[in-house]
Amino acid sequence: MLTAVLFSMASCKEKVVDDGYIWKKLRVTATAYNSFPSQTSKIHPGITAWGDSIKPGMKIIAVSKDLIPLGLDYNTQVKIKGDTSIYLVKDKMHSKWKNRIDIYMGEDKEKALQWGRKKITIHYRVKRDSTEMK
Repeated sequence: MLTAVLFSMASCKEKVVDDGYIWKKLRVTATAYNSFPSQTSKIHPGITAWGDSIKPGMKIIAVSKDLIPLGLDYNTQVKIKGDTSIYLVKDKMHSKWKNRIDIYMGEDKEKALQWGRKKITIHYRVKRDSTEMK
């Protein structure tokens, strides 16, 4: 009887589903931004470089263009170490920036200033086959 119970418990373990994605790790410089004309676009401060409308409360990041070929492309899911949220890549930064992300903080300028600039570790989700050597 004990053997049957142990076998039954073992088969009830959570199964890991291979959805074809992996999480890659990267160390970047992180800053914060707001949807103000002085920080984004003078004409459309609430529109990202990829054309999405954003509003306060959304978990959005902008990436430096050198990170896009690494897999940090449009709509990529990103986890920031120390934060339980999942962010989406919805914006691109000016080409002068390298190895950098910009975290969207809505219209809370004080929060963005408090964040400042820091080195952080992120994890981002990419298709497994996109990381294979060809």
